[in-house]
Amino acid sequence: MAPIEENGAIWEFDPSANKWSFLRPSEPVTTAFPAARSYHCTANDGKDTVFVHAGCPEKGRLSDLWAFSVSQKKWAELAAAPDPPRGGTSIAFTGGRLYRMNGFDGEREQGGRVDIYEPGTNLWGSHSFIPDGVTGPSPRSVATLLPIVVSGRVYLVTLLGEQDPSSLGHQGAGKMLGDVWVFDVEAKLWTKVEPQGDECPAPRGWYDGDVLEDSSVVVHGGLGESNNRLGDVWTLEFF
Repeated sequence: MAPIEENGAIWEFDPSANKWSFLRPSEPVTTAFPAARSYHCTANDGKDTVFVHAGCPEKGRLSDLWAFSVSQKKWAELAAAPDPPRGGTSIAFTGGRLYRMNGFDGEREQGGRVDIYEPGTNLWGSHSFIPDGVTGPSPRSVATLLPIVVSGRVYLVTLLGEQDPSSLGHQGAGKMLGDVWVFDVEAKLWTKVEPQGDECPAPRGWYDGDVLEDSSVVVHGGLGESNNRLGDVWTLEFF
């Protein structure tokens, strides 16, 4: 599968004007920029920087990390994340740090570790945990990692995702998960969340997720276990 090559340009949407803009790097195309890829992940620092990490070029998988300054329209290559290279991983920015977990390395789903990038030093560190689905979330890919604040404490939310890949690869659905986990950034502890209410999203991967407010997240679409495309929207509020 060949990814779309746009020579380092990114798209920007202005909700107030209901308009898309194509942001080309301000420097010549000979300047370094991320290789074309799919199944990558992005996050932003809430100010001027968009991070792009990992994913699948036409062949293989990546572990690189790039930062794009929206105001300067300029790319900078940062320190690569710990191996293995992967697609379908997730990153989140909170408290001045970038967090990474999950993904698929071509053979198995990744789990059991939260990797932490420090922009000030351009270095990565890691926190390991037991990914048994009891004390910590089981390995998964094509999920999300979202930062929330509850009662003044910062948490990372990972939920849903694909646990075992399909033999059809990107054309099929594997074993999908329906669980929700939160990671206390300060205490470095995982807690499994049991959402209240009569309804909840069907297990899925390959979906979109984002933070609505400090303590709420939204999930949209994805791929169900029957290889069916989903278009539903769900919100989850943490108290």
